Parts: sequence; structure tokens; C-alpha cells
Amino acid sequence: MPDGGDGILAPVGAQVVWGDPDPLWAVGDWRPDEIRVVEAQPGSRLAVFGCCGASDDELRLGLIAARGGAFRHLTAWPGSYTAVACVGRRLTVAADLAGVRPVFHTPWARGTAYATAALPLADLVEAELDFGHLAALLACPDAPEALGDGTPYRGVSRVPPGHALIVRDGGSREIAGYESSTSLVVGAPPVDPEAAVAGVRDALVNAVRARLTAPRHASEHDTDARDPGPVPGMGPADRQRARGGPAPGIGADLSGGPASGTLALLAAGLPGTPGTVFGSGAAGAGERLLAVTFNDLTTGTGAAHRGGPHDPADAEDHTAELERAHAIAQNPRLRHLVVTGGEETLPYADLTAGPLTDEPGPSLVAAERHRSRLTAGSADHFVGAGARQVLDAHPARLADLLLDRRRRHLVRPVAALARAEGQRGESQVAGRSLLVPVTIYRAARRLARTPYREGVEQTAALMRDGGFTASAFEPCPDGGESAVDASVAALTWCRPGPAARWLTGEALAEVSLRLESAAQARPSVERPGERRARAALARSAADHRVLEQAAELRNQRLHAPYFDNQVVRAARELPDALRVRPGARASILRAALAGAGVHDVPSGWGAPTQAAHHAALRAGIRLASERLLELFQAPLLAEAGLVEARVVRQAVRRVARGEPLPAEGIADLAAMELWLSRLLARRGTCWTGAAAPRHRAAAAGVHPDARYERSLPPTPR
Repeated sequence: MPDGGDGILAPVGAQVVWGDPDPLWAVGDWRPDEIRVVEAQPGSRLAVFGCCGASDDELRLGLIAARGGAFRHLTAWPGSYTAVACVGRRLTVAADLAGVRPVFHTPWARGTAYATAALPLADLVEAELDFGHLAALLACPDAPEALGDGTPYRGVSRVPPGHALIVRDGGSREIAGYESSTSLVVGAPPVDPEAAVAGVRDALVNAVRARLTAPRHASEHDTDARDPGPVPGMGPADRQRARGGPAPGIGADLSGGPASGTLALLAAGLPGTPGTVFGSGAAGAGERLLAVTFNDLTTGTGAAHRGGPHDPADAEDHTAELERAHAIAQNPRLRHLVVTGGEETLPYADLTAGPLTDEPGPSLVAAERHRSRLTAGSADHFVGAGARQVLDAHPARLADLLLDRRRRHLVRPVAALARAEGQRGESQVAGRSLLVPVTIYRAARRLARTPYREGVEQTAALMRDGGFTASAFEPCPDGGESAVDASVAALTWCRPGPAARWLTGEALAEVSLRLESAAQARPSVERPGERRARAALARSAADHRVLEQAAELRNQRLHAPYFDNQVVRAARELPDALRVRPGARASILRAALAGAGVHDVPSGWGAPTQAAHHAALRAGIRLASERLLELFQAPLLAEAGLVEARVVRQAVRRVARGEPLPAEGIADLAAMELWLSRLLARRGTCWTGAAAPRHRAAAAGVHPDARYERSLPPTPR
């Protein structure tokens, strides 16, 4: 590929890392310390993009190991980064374990082009939209069998998490895994729970330390215009927005939950100066870490005071969460900032603004909500995303315990579900709680006895069944009304997503073919719980990547240490018996804090915090129903044959009225529609030069003649 040095071909806004014969560019707003290049011998070089806690000597050792084929060493350093190793004419690019830093590739000019974003490659080969992949994203977002290695663009493929792309002589390519998978037949040796928890603690501490030891950064406005001090009617967050961006230094979310609270306390408690740059911002002394709490006034007590719809239980949980955040903020090395948000910060509040992201994701509908919080944050800001998927036990892991003949370990989680069912306060539910142990055990045993191929084919047959779409407006069985219903629904090899019930029969048939093809091509040797947990992690990481792009602020970096390779790798060593215990995530994070010298945590540490998210989704649909109906008046999704506009509008009206339908399905559909409209409305491409492609990706739009190209996804790995 030409290196763009003479204006032939280059990405827009690129800087050359190294040139021919296998050029490498860095595109975008990179800090100087986020691009590191080392050489071990002539012809061997390694480039690392992102936050990496390894020294230059450690990078050289990793490059030497990669020369012999041990490229797993390129993923074993603390931090979140992408490593590109060049040994002669052999290039190795490793994707991360979670999927938050993916790698894409496509054939081009008798060779292979690769990137960490799919849209530039789609522009390079003038790719059209892959509507089969878009249908799979809506119908089975958690199923790797349906998604395969594809992307929304035809011909552009994704390197699966835990794999690396190896390109030889600029042409032949190979996808190789660098993580060993647990066999279904041969049981793994028992793992000491204390040693496993200690491994998670060390990995998490090193992940936070890697960010603390990185150079501090301040944006331009921090040197040109200082905070003028108190202004009538303006709080610190308002003054910060008026100055134009995030505060310098390091900050963290502090929602009151254990995930964000652990990161804030670790960052504040580790040696060094955790907070803002000395002498800048409102902190002055620069010794305290900025902790940001978002107080949603539309839910909980705020809604009650204004007479809006509210659930007393949600109000109590919301108040308790804020109290935990205030208790954590009593740490003398934290500077607490509470950001309030009203109806203008609900999901769907602003459907017109927002950048074009690389791929669609449900975070698009709530990007403005997150941006209102992140604007008050710091230049380097910790977020607790991914903790639930990395540390918690997916309900399907109960089947893994049955496969290992460890039935006694089901007692605690089943008893916790029975207590939760009995505390709902309804007489019929109280009686139903007695049946919870039998219900959960039967579902787990059925999953343990169902072969992988049969389980996936059952989901494919369900999607082709006419009764599936006929029951599109029946009450959602796992819509958050009951933890037992949600757990039973999750005890499957594969299941439809919340938006699947509103797709057309043609779209569902396309997805069912993908499922059957993947199940027949390569049967899985993983345990059901392990496979479902990996898929849920990949889904969460992909959505976080979309959020990073949709809510991006200039001069700000979001850090999600729970997605780091070393944290994910250490968490996978946790035994299933420890994971399924009630409160396992909270106890693991408490142990991580204890290892860093923090022993006091507020009461209620680890209480569930997902109710506020679901309540905000429903409140946003209720208030923005007219705008959503206008969005789906003549949607691009209907033109592509994925949905019927009439059906989606009916779903929006019913959810706005409060009917028990999956609000998450509306978020998936709205996000996909927004992404398609922004993609087709853009001008220009990602490339410049005389040899740049004349047409951009998806130039044909969603023309019906180009809807379904019968191409099955690559075999999932």
C-alpha cells in the first residue's frame, strides 16, 4: 500500500508511524505518549497505541518473543492498547480479549488492509452495507453464531476477541488465537479461590496504576483561561463547561456502585498525585481526585417531588445509591462533584445531534446523557463499564456447575433468587417463590443436557416460527419484572434479542440461516456458561466503544480498566462456584480495595443499580414518543426490509403508555436508525490523495435491490 508520502493515498488526518513496504499510520487525535515505537533488531519493530504500562525494555522483550510466534506476550501488559509487531514482512496485530479495541481487515490491491476501525476500510474498498449483519445485530446481538466475524460493511471482517491478525508479505493473512479455551470433556484443575481473587486484585491495581503513571495532560483552555471563581447562579460544572472542556488531570465516575467506587478509591489511594495538574482548575492544590456523581432528577425522589411517574422502590434505591456515593466521597483525597440532570438528559432527548460512530450501538440514544456527566469530568476519566460482565456470573454458568457435578453450589444463588422473588410483596409472587428452586434447576439441567448444535437450531427454528412475530406485543417475560424470569430466559445456548419480536419475517429468516450455518459448520467445545459469558462481554465492550465515540469530548480520554486484557484474563481464573455466590462481585472488589489499604466501604456496598437505567429508558421513550414516531415515520430500516414502520410505531406507543414491552428493543431500533441516517448523510471519505476511492462506503444506500445478498458469515471461532 502506498504510504502517502507523495500524495498518492493516505487516510485523512494521518501521521506516518513507519513507511513502505508495509506502511502504518496513526489517525486521529493521539497524545504523544499514546504512540510508542521500539526496535529490537533491524527489521523488527513494535508499535503500541493507547495506554500501556510496560517500559521500553519490556516492549522489546515482547517483540523478541513475538518473533518466535509467542505473540500472546503482546497482550500481557497492563493498560488498554493495540500492539502492531512487524518482523520482516510479517505483521501481527492483536485484538484484545474483551473487544473494546478490535481489529478489522479486508482484501485490497492484492494484499490486506487492516485498521482498528471498520469505516475507513469500508471507504477504501467502497463497501456496501451488509443488511444480514444489521439484522443479526437487532435479532441476536449476543450471539456470535449470528454475527460471525462480519461488520455492517460487506467485505470488511473483524478479528474475534482473543485472536490476532497475521499478514505475511503484505498479502496472505491468518487469524490465530492466543488464548487457550477450556474443553468440555477435560475438566480444568481446581483453582484456589483466594489466589484467583488476589490475581484480580493485582490486575486491577496495575491497570489503575498504568493510568496514574502516564503523563498528565491539560487542554488548551486550561492554560488560556483559568476558573474565575464563584459566579452567581453557576456551579463548578457550569463554569467548567463555559471554559470549554474537561478539567485537567485524572478523575473518576462515582455512581455509588462498587465498580466505579473501587476505581475512584484505588486511583485516590495509590501512591502519587491522583488529581488535577498542580495549580490548575478549581482544586488549586492539585492533590485530590475529581469524583463525579450524576443525580438523575427524573427518577427517584426528584420525580416524586415534581409529581412525575415514579416507583417508590426505585426512589429508595436511588437515594441509597446517592448516599453511598457521598459516603465514599468522604475520602480526603477525593473532590466530589454532583452533576444533576433533568428531562434534557434522558435517553432520546436529542436525536439530531451526535457524531457518526464506526458501528451502531444502543448507547447512541443516551450519548447526550453521558456527555452531560463526562463534561464535568477530567482529561483522564475512569468509568466502571464492564465490571458486571467481567466479574459476575452469567446465569448459564449454573449449567456449567451441573456439568461438573457440583450441585451443592447451586444452593446459594437459587436461594437468593427465591428471596428476591418473595420480597416483591405480591401474594401470588410470594407463593411462586416456593417454586423458584425447581424452576431454576430444571432450566439449568435442560441447558446442561442440550448439545450446542441443538440449542442453536432451536433458536433458529423459533425465529422462523410464525407465532414468534405474532406474539410481538405480548408482555415481555424477561423485561425486568422478575429476576427469576430473566435467569430462566438466559439459561439457553442462544436467544433472540429484545428487538427481534419487531423484525420482519424475511429478516428473521436470514438470521436463522446464519445460526444454523454456524452451528453446523463448527460445533462449540466450550461450556454453555463460559460461551454465553464471553458473548455478553463482547456485546458490552462493543457498546462501550460506540459510547466512547458518540460522547467523545476533545482532550478527554475514558478509561475502563475492567476491559483490560490482564483484568479479563485474571477474572477468567475465578472458579464458577465463587462467581455464582450472591454478592460475589462486591466481595471481589472489596478484596481489591483491601489489598490497596482501603478497608471501610459504605453499607449497602454491591446493591443492584440497574433499575435506574431501565427507568430512564422508559421515561425517555415516554417524553420523546412524538420524536420517535417521527423518526419511524419512513425509516431506513423499513426501506432495507428489516422492520415494518407501522409495527415499530405501535411498539413505541405501547411502551410510552407503560406496557411491559422491552424498552431495550426500542433503543436498539432507534440507535440503528440514527446510525444509518448519519452514515448516509455524510460527505466525503476517510481517504485523500490521487488514488483515493471516488465513492464512499454505502454509496448505494439501502436500495431494495441490494438488500439481502445470500452470504453466510465466516465461521465463528
